[in-house]
Amino acid sequence: MNEIEIIRSQLAVEQAHAAEVANACAAASGATEGRSGSGDAITPFREACVSYLVWVLARFEERDQTLSELLAGRQFGILIGQSGTSREALARLEAALAAGDSEAAHAGWREFARFFNSVWRPRRAALEAALTEHATVAQWRAVCAIDADSMLEERNRYARVAAQLPAGIELQRAPPPP
Repeated sequence: MNEIEIIRSQLAVEQAHAAEVANACAAASGATEGRSGSGDAITPFREACVSYLVWVLARFEERDQTLSELLAGRQFGILIGQSGTSREALARLEAALAAGDSEAAHAGWREFARFFNSVWRPRRAALEAALTEHATVAQWRAVCAIDADSMLEERNRYARVAAQLPAGIELQRAPPPP
């Protein structure tokens, strides 16, 4: 396996795990809707989800910034400017979290998961396809900032989410982005 394949593999893992976490958190929010006291049962799970999602989305946002700086003169500028940024995903995540356990909370979590799956993931796929076509190994390294420590950190954060899964909620592999 060459270095770019290792980087792409880790990016795929991070994206898949993030989709699983986003969808599970939205499902957990729906599972507690209307049940008295059930919000407290998912609090540790929600906190683990938010911790993971904030961490991974911030990393993707940093990658976009680096990509924008490195390759500003190419078609990446168009892709970088498209809707579906990690910053937008973080804003939706913040709105869902701010809704707490209100009736609007479930709708907020569903909206976050919808945006994540139908806007954020396809944009990521387009950016990666452009990187594959135009970037050198050094540019992949600079943009993705993946090393053994970051891979271990991602796995540990994902494991914390898995350890807090409430009854009836699963981390399920999301279908490929549209």
